[in-house]
This record gives sequence, C-alpha cells and structure tokens, in this order.
Amino acid sequence: MADNRNLSVGGYRFYTEKDAQLAAEELKKIEYLEARIDYSRPDSILTVYEKTIHERIFKTPVGMQYLKKLRDYLLERPEIDPERVPEIPLYQSFSGVIRERSNPAKNRIQTKDGGKDGFKISVILNVLLILAVAAMFTITIRSDNPNILNYKRVITDKYAQWEQELTERENAVRERERELKLNGNDELFTE
Repeated sequence: MADNRNLSVGGYRFYTEKDAQLAAEELKKIEYLEARIDYSRPDSILTVYEKTIHERIFKTPVGMQYLKKLRDYLLERPEIDPERVPEIPLYQSFSGVIRERSNPAKNRIQTKDGGKDGFKISVILNVLLILAVAAMFTITIRSDNPNILNYKRVITDKYAQWEQELTERENAVRERERELKLNGNDELFTE
C-alpha cells in the first residue's frame, strides 16, 4: 500500500492512490470554480450546481462536500425557489452491494434482458460487414480494370490482345502485299 500522506486529500483518507488522485483533481476543480464563481448572482450558481450534478464532475467526498456547500447556499437564498435546487445524487451503495447501473451511458444501451439483444445485433452486423467485404473483394478481383489484386492478369491480357491484333494486321498487310506483288508482276510481264 502507498504512503498514507499520498492517500489524504481534503481531510479524507482514501483507500487507493487512484481515488486520492481523483479527489486531488476535484480539489483543483473546486479551486478553479471558487476563483470564478460570483456569489452575488445565485442564478449563475444554480446553473453551475445543476451542470456539475448533471455531468457528474464530482464523485469523491471532497467534491460532494463542495456540492453540499453550494446547495446549502442556494437553499438559504430567498430569490431561489427550493424546488429548483436538485438533491445531490450519490452513485455508490453503502450497503456493500455495487450498483450495476451507475453510469447513464450504460443505462441507455442496456436492455431488459441484460444486453443480449445488443449482442445479437452486433453479431448480425459483423456478419453483414464480412459479407460486404467479401463481395467487394470478389468484384475487385473479377473487374477488368487494373487494380492491386488483378493488375498482372489484366495487363497480360491487354498485351496479349494487342499482340493478337498486331499479328492480324501484319498478316493482312503481308497478304495485301502478296496480292499487289502478284498483280503487279503480272502487269509487268504483260506489258
């Protein structure tokens, strides 16, 4: 276990160094807010209070203590309706049972059956993606346009086609030359 001085933050002794570091970060956030907060404007304090609760900025007792201070201040102000000041939510269990759904992001994606539908959908989407990739490779390989997968075959076929056309043209030219020579020789002899 780490040194006890590293585990103490804001009058609290934490069990792990990670929790103590989180509390120290929250203490810095509190100092930042205190330097910029205007206590003459209770509505702005209420906005900051609601935002810190909504975004779960404070999780340790150090942060909760600061939220309690802000809440008490807001409840003392006559211009703030006590109904508008939300209670401070605690996201941990004190009976030793860990709460399964402490994160709102997890709550949005969890289903009644514990995420089995999400798993099925994930598997189906993965299979569809694999089929799509296989189809793309098949189309690419069978394509007549040169690409990284079939460039050698396409270029070889194209040169073979050019060679065949050239051979056919040469043969046609030679044939024509022979015809002209034969006809030309006949004319030479007939004159």
